[in-house]
Amino acid sequence: MFANLLQLITGRPPPPEVVQSAFVESVTVEGRDAERRNPKVERMILVCWVLITIKHVAIIWVCQNYRVPYHQLWINFPTWLLGVLATGLYYGRVPRHPRKPPGTL
Repeated sequence: MFANLLQLITGRPPPPEVVQSAFVESVTVEGRDAERRNPKVERMILVCWVLITIKHVAIIWVCQNYRVPYHQLWINFPTWLLGVLATGLYYGRVPRHPRKPPGTL
């Protein structure tokens, strides 16, 4: 990075070997299909949902029993939405059973 900055400041062209390998030609990802659901992560997601539920009940109770200048959903909805987003991303990206490569039983 600093070499490129110095070349920019001094106005010198980069050496030819840098120009040839300046771009990525291809990328291969191996082992992506081998990823499985982790029971520890699923347990942590469950614990987080229990904590979110407890927080929602507490916020609803506070808003009903005390004068609060805002509606309960201003607190509860963003928490619920973030929980749904995180849970959906995990379960959407990690399959229950890994896919087998073609040609195997």
